[in-house]
Amino acid sequence: MSGRVMVFAPAPVLTVTIERQAGHEELHVHPGGQGVWQARMLASLGCEVDLCVGVGGEIGSVLSDLLGHLDPGIALHTVDRGAGSGWYVHDRREGERTQIADHPGPPLTRHDLDELYNTSLVAGLRADVSVLSGPADPAIVNADTYRRLAADLGSNGSTVVADLSGDLLAAAVAGGAAFVKVSHEELLDDGRATADDVPALVDAARTLRAEGAGTVLVSRAGEPALAVYDDGRVATVHGPKLEVVDHRGAGDSMTAGVAAVLAHGGGVEEAVRTGAAAGALNVTRHGLGSGRGEAVRELIGRTRLEPWER
Repeated sequence: MSGRVMVFAPAPVLTVTIERQAGHEELHVHPGGQGVWQARMLASLGCEVDLCVGVGGEIGSVLSDLLGHLDPGIALHTVDRGAGSGWYVHDRREGERTQIADHPGPPLTRHDLDELYNTSLVAGLRADVSVLSGPADPAIVNADTYRRLAADLGSNGSTVVADLSGDLLAAAVAGGAAFVKVSHEELLDDGRATADDVPALVDAARTLRAEGAGTVLVSRAGEPALAVYDDGRVATVHGPKLEVVDHRGAGDSMTAGVAAVLAHGGGVEEAVRTGAAAGALNVTRHGLGSGRGEAVRELIGRTRLEPWER
């Protein structure tokens, strides 16, 4: 397989972060959002990435320029949307992130979605793997877009990986996503898990499989992740223990690690171990979706899978 991945990132956001280094104030402006962070990690892991985005307005103009200067391995496919793109401003001068203000942007119109759907479908059909990521606010994208995209890509040879929650997750699962990554918090918030323990989370993952998903990977913050494979086996995923600098983005890096292995023709267990290693590396850095591929590969050997039975 070629190692080509399409990332569906319908509504990236402009991120503005204020920091203090050596007594001086610094302003950092970057493109952000789940799909953007996943694309960065995928490129670090040696994938050719087609990043499909919708941007608009004054913020969108800035976003387009910044997105165009990401890793050379990321090819940008931009659709101009009718309304402005979202943004957020964070203050990290005291070490912890404090949100000053944010706006996810308005919902995409039917015309926006039609154009973005066609762009993403074409790129996805040319890719080995398609990653479906979510917007900052789920109301921005009609949920059925994810069902159709998962079904159309999956039935035409592209392996679909979904990293979603709520109605968007349900839609992608109904479309037959081959691999689903979801956090334990999302399963609890969606009412899919009855408790925050392994048996309840495994039951929730098995329900997702019954609804149409293939393998389901449940991230659990500092606890071992859970992998429920499409053949019914269950494993706990023990990643390397590293000090946390910023936990944000670990799940996105995990998804990227999974997609990278699948895009290169690797097996699902290798994909799970690589995802765990990529997620662990991300928490050691301030940049979301960042980290060198060589570091991820080194950490894979420190990740283990253990069979689990009720």
